[in-house]
Amino acid sequence: MKGNFIKITIIFLFAFTAINNSIAQVNFINLQTASGNSSDVYSAVEDSLKKQFEEKKLQWPPNDLYIRSFKYDRLLEVWVKTDDKETFKLFKTYKVCMQSGSMGPKRFEGDYQVPEGFYYINEFKTNTNYHLALGLNYPNASDKILSDSLHPGNNIYIHGDCVSTGCIAISDAPIEELYVLTSQAKLNGQDFIPVHLFPVKYSIRRSLDYLARTTKGNQSLQKFAISLKDAYDYFEVNKKLPVITINKNGQYIIDR
Repeated sequence: MKGNFIKITIIFLFAFTAINNSIAQVNFINLQTASGNSSDVYSAVEDSLKKQFEEKKLQWPPNDLYIRSFKYDRLLEVWVKTDDKETFKLFKTYKVCMQSGSMGPKRFEGDYQVPEGFYYINEFKTNTNYHLALGLNYPNASDKILSDSLHPGNNIYIHGDCVSTGCIAISDAPIEELYVLTSQAKLNGQDFIPVHLFPVKYSIRRSLDYLARTTKGNQSLQKFAISLKDAYDYFEVNKKLPVITINKNGQYIIDR
């Protein structure tokens, strides 16, 4: 009798947790569609996204999203998949309308640098002067070690409009699509949507040459760019995300 009671209790707890998670996810999507500039986004954009997914023979809605951006090339790619057994497939590439700074990571407040490194979306913002915005978890664990300890900077977003003081601006129509995509992924249980920010697209010769010229004589910056390239190369071959850790010196370690 006692054993049956324990089994029933465990089943109840699993069911209760699943219900709570479902309620939280529904509340999240309702909050997004009922607030600020996003109130009309879902109805206007979701149908278009569904058609685009159908045309590319991708399953809607995506369960997992991966975003990567290339500073010099001014490109932002969105990759999708529907379950853990699949590899990522490219859904769309957006042009970055505006971004500030030069090659190299962000290291202090007011340097106007777009960060470089490995992040995830930690905020969905509708009340913004830039139409819609997706916040990044800058400073991450590496930045907290390598950046200015008192003033590393913050408030880094992917957003609409076409102005930047360290953010990635992709203009209004693209941010609407990206906002809906990321909201759907979060609704489907993806709590951490990865965003990898690279100095260049390493497969483009012109971009590699530019990186070599701008980092010439700066061994620290060259080493940093190479560490990011390891993650880029892994994904290019496998279409899966590598395991990325950070050592005590703040350096990225890519498990290949």
